[in-house]
Amino acid sequence: MSVDTIVNSAIANVPKAVAAGVVDMGTGLLLGVKTVDQHPQSVLDMLAAATHDLYEGDSVMGIENSFKASRGDKSEEHYFKEIIVTSTNLIHVFSRLTTNPSVVFTVVCHDSANLGLVLMKVRDIATHDSI
Repeated sequence: MSVDTIVNSAIANVPKAVAAGVVDMGTGLLLGVKTVDQHPQSVLDMLAAATHDLYEGDSVMGIENSFKASRGDKSEEHYFKEIIVTSTNLIHVFSRLTTNPSVVFTVVCHDSANLGLVLMKVRDIATHDSI
């Protein structure tokens, strides 16, 4: 599957989606994005960097490592798979791809969307699609 396929699938299938993007955690780069509004490239680049920090910033990695140590977990697997952020008018859902955890895809929806349905659709894409 391609980045474009994932982004287009999210826009088409996630309720009230207004944007979707894919970020490579290894580089922090935005691999693809689709929005209903126009945004300057600098804003999109900032979004990619913020997504990277949200999942793999120093503090987050410290928390994950502390959780693993307290549970005796020796795996390299990340604990945080999904992050949900609500803002004034939007729901932002970030999800690692199951087949490639170094890739995070995000969907932004109007806050009037049913959160349960949004999560179900995001999880379907994150579980079944790959890059």
